[in-house]
Amino acid sequence: MPGILRLAAAFAALFLLGAQPADDGSWPAGGFSFSDELGGFRILDVSGRGTRADPIVLTQELYSASAVVMVIRIPDRSAALSTQTRTGMTLYLQLNTLNASGLPWVEFAFELQAQLGIPSTFSDGLSFDQVAREPTTITSDRFALYTRDFEPSDRLLFRQGHVDPRQEAVFSFLITDLTPTYQFHLVQDPRIPSS
Repeated sequence: MPGILRLAAAFAALFLLGAQPADDGSWPAGGFSFSDELGGFRILDVSGRGTRADPIVLTQELYSASAVVMVIRIPDRSAALSTQTRTGMTLYLQLNTLNASGLPWVEFAFELQAQLGIPSTFSDGLSFDQVAREPTTITSDRFALYTRDFEPSDRLLFRQGHVDPRQEAVFSFLITDLTPTYQFHLVQDPRIPSS
């Protein structure tokens, strides 16, 4: 009986602690790792496998009203096999994003970069699912519309909505990588009202 109680206590502790970052500060989930190492925001929690049925849900706080960059790595290809297709990698991602910037957001943009500082192009294989004709995977609870561009960069722009300070916005989308690469970057760019 004491062994069962210890086991129950260990499971309860894991449940209360939730996910934790790895020793290098990155947050592993589904064969991927997510990092806020470039600053301007903080990852609070990550869970899921990155599949359609079990998307990776990442909770974060953005302190900046300008663009921040999340580093996404695939440290072990074999651990990410559930996200692989015959043509490359897929990552179903949901971002629960708290506006901790102190300013309202009236639009929100995302951009993919295979190399930091260099926008992803149509031909590099990394995209917000550019092969989909009717992308039903792109949603937000705070913005009514979005536009999706593939040239000169892979971008999503959510518009017709707003996120006040201390409010949360949820964004969902599918990232595909036909190359596939071991590291890429997700630029997150909240837009504030023009003065």
